[in-house]
Amino acid sequence: MIDIAFSKLAIIGVAALVFIGPEKLPKVARMAGSLFGRAQRYINEVKSEVSREIELDELRKMQKDMQEAASSVEQTVTENLTQTESALNSAWDSESGYATNNPLIEPPVSDQAAVKAKNFRKKKLARTSAVPSWYKHQSGHKSRVISGAARVAKYRPSGTVRKSSVFFHE
Repeated sequence: MIDIAFSKLAIIGVAALVFIGPEKLPKVARMAGSLFGRAQRYINEVKSEVSREIELDELRKMQKDMQEAASSVEQTVTENLTQTESALNSAWDSESGYATNNPLIEPPVSDQAAVKAKNFRKKKLARTSAVPSWYKHQSGHKSRVISGAARVAKYRPSGTVRKSSVFFHE
């Protein structure tokens, strides 16, 4: 921008007062201020438009790059999928007795299956049971659980007498 100091503005104001005259000076100053404001707004609009165009070009370039990357990823995925599918089809078609000779596909022996099922049930019960496993192992399997009050009554020493508490005295 133009560097105008206060002394230069004073000289311009005195010259305008001499040449224009005191009657027309306020009107001319208002008009010059409005023209200067319009010029500044126009310059700011041009700057913002240029910056928007630059950003738009960058966004278009980014969109183009992303589309290229997406298409290359899609192409590699489809290539890998077709290779895998062709490998599976060739393996399936090449050996007709493949499934009967594969030890992974053969059913397990019945004893093994029973042991495996028993272990699975035991592990599931241990995970879902409310009684901790250390307590089960310590005292064996509990066949009956009694409440706290029943336990106190069962194991109370015989010499102690229970006092009855009366809430309301007559």
